[in-house]
Amino acid sequence: MNSDNIKKGPQRAPHRSLLRACGLNDEDFDKPFIGIANSYVEIVPGHIHLRGLVEFVKKGIRDGGGIPFEFDTMAVCDGIAMNHEGMKYSLPSREIVVSTVESMSKGHSFDGLVLMPSCDKVVPGMLMAAGRLDIPSIFVTGGPMEPGHFKGKNADLITVYEACGQLSAGKITEEDLEELEHSACPGAGSCSGLFTANTMACITETLGMSLPMCATALALSEDKEKLAYESGKRIVEMVKENIKPSDLMTQDAFENAIAMDMALGGSSNTALHIPAIAAELEDKGVNVSIDLFDQISNDIPHITLLSPAGESTMKDLHNAGGIPAVLKSLKSKINKNCKSCTGKTIGDIIEEAVIENSDLIRPLDNPIHKEGGLSILKGNLAPNGSIVKRGAVPDDLLHLKGPAKIYNSEEDAVEAIFSHEIEEGDILVIRCEGPKGGPGMREMLNPTSAIMGMGIKNVGLITDGRFSGGTRGPCIGHVSPEAMSDGPIGLIENGDIIEIDILNKKLDVLLSDDELESRKGKVKLPEKAVSGWLNVYRRSVSSADKGAIWR
Repeated sequence: MNSDNIKKGPQRAPHRSLLRACGLNDEDFDKPFIGIANSYVEIVPGHIHLRGLVEFVKKGIRDGGGIPFEFDTMAVCDGIAMNHEGMKYSLPSREIVVSTVESMSKGHSFDGLVLMPSCDKVVPGMLMAAGRLDIPSIFVTGGPMEPGHFKGKNADLITVYEACGQLSAGKITEEDLEELEHSACPGAGSCSGLFTANTMACITETLGMSLPMCATALALSEDKEKLAYESGKRIVEMVKENIKPSDLMTQDAFENAIAMDMALGGSSNTALHIPAIAAELEDKGVNVSIDLFDQISNDIPHITLLSPAGESTMKDLHNAGGIPAVLKSLKSKINKNCKSCTGKTIGDIIEEAVIENSDLIRPLDNPIHKEGGLSILKGNLAPNGSIVKRGAVPDDLLHLKGPAKIYNSEEDAVEAIFSHEIEEGDILVIRCEGPKGGPGMREMLNPTSAIMGMGIKNVGLITDGRFSGGTRGPCIGHVSPEAMSDGPIGLIENGDIIEIDILNKKLDVLLSDDELESRKGKVKLPEKAVSGWLNVYRRSVSSADKGAIWR
């Protein structure tokens, strides 16, 4: 066992002395040491219940014959960090999570890991760490929040963001907004729709890294508590069986995960996170690029309609049979021999699954869209690619052509929207917000929600930053190369005509190559001064099409 490095032999007497100070006894030194990476914090709704949930994991580990050692990581709430300087720290926090789990695990020679993430960057960060460490690992994702309710309909964080735009347009009153604010987010859990946190939990389960139904079991439910306990017991067995992440997160498993993403119509942020996770397993023969997303999108239909594209929530998906039921619907399209942390194959899980609601989890011959919920767009404005949540774009907005209105920061764009400067037919461009340019590649939930809430029609939004998993409409993110890496998005000017063609997966500015070349070196982009950790991140982060990986 790895932990023999710190507990076996005469030369480890000092180590054992310190472990005894932590409460260990003689008999404990023959048991597996299991690290628990808990992301409990008190300011993020997705994580506030993890202090209690971890006790079920610990009991499972002890009952299974292991010794639990809990440690904490950080977590940023994207909703709270949105539309101010704090959002620059969200994507970079993924790298801190990876490094924390790696440091704690290597420093203390754990034999196995239980990883307890919930929100947007913590789930992929912990998956990256699992791949990097490659010791037996199992996930207990924190679980979705109960949906809120407002005027007889489901409500969530995105409902509140869009209501701010509705208020500005005079469509609702301040009293309406206050009532919604009090009811949209009723308690612990990741936001109730298929936004980034819940999408990544679904990806985790599809990769075989969490027990069946874990992704959709609500945060404050007996189901989640039982799953936590069973995961604690299971990790001890996985250590004995030496089942490692590289045994589960294979090339075939990643292709299953992308297929699940397409079928659900998940967050566009997966195009950053899945390649970043796969990069930790490159030496195991795993290779994932955004071109693979495009290839799988052509073959996998979009078969569920969840918020923000529809009104159903993660609770509804759970009641419909969860991820096993979606896998069952996709069974002819996926790799069924992939292994799961359960010891069973994905095919075994499919055999046991039941689709409880075929209106929510549709069969392949009756999809919502014939192609996947995400689309990769390329063209002279995005030579290396960009991404749109196609499943959340109305059919009448799949093709847009109009003049560019360009802003070099999210704040400038939001001010323009609320000042009613954006008109129907405009293509709003927000640049200098990429991984290096931001730095940190901020999410653009405020501008997209404001446009939707104000009811401005036929407006496209393009950015080298990224979008919240709750974004809907013709919003194209991850434009690569970014402006600060001399990408074409940094060369365009107000009034240039941009064409967004989602059906044909094209993103172009209607300028000749010669004209774009002639503008190089002439456009003055703002210098965004940053200090501390972001300076280090800016110097070492890759482009969005490579997963914004920090090396």
